[in-house]
Amino acid sequence: MEERLNALEIALKNEMNEHNFYLKNAERTANPVGKVMFSQIAAEELEHYERLKQLAENWKKDQKWPETVPLRVKDTAVRSVFGKAAQGGVKTAGDADDLAAVRKAIDFEGKGSQFYADLRDKSADPREKAFFGLLADIEHEHFASLKDTEEFFLDPAAWYQKNQSTSLDGA
Repeated sequence: MEERLNALEIALKNEMNEHNFYLKNAERTANPVGKVMFSQIAAEELEHYERLKQLAENWKKDQKWPETVPLRVKDTAVRSVFGKAAQGGVKTAGDADDLAAVRKAIDFEGKGSQFYADLRDKSADPREKAFFGLLADIEHEHFASLKDTEEFFLDPAAWYQKNQSTSLDGA
């Protein structure tokens, strides 16, 4: 019980720190793809925070996994948002600050995914397992999308060539 509440407190702090980090970088960057990516993930992290906060409050009150909290979070839209932004014809590489922000985000999204996977694996309650599994999957999707963003920031032309299904033979 105590271990779960401590884990939830850590998760709450991490989700809010990540939300603020993404928001700050969405405001800072001049790159349209980066702006869209950082804004989308900021919104998703805020939703995770709200759901975890609700969960922690109910858990503290009832001393058990809550039956009444809606434990679904929205699936991530980050992949489609990134794709639309990148397909918009932007060919601007990220600057050094963009790359540093994306690399820092890749690191904490990877750790976040592992953190939630560990909580999932330690749980015996099927609802708890499913909830933390979903969060682990979403954090992993953020990680993968940020890796794509890193590639895009490093070399937009190469990213377009790799991700476009066009052929060089004119067909």
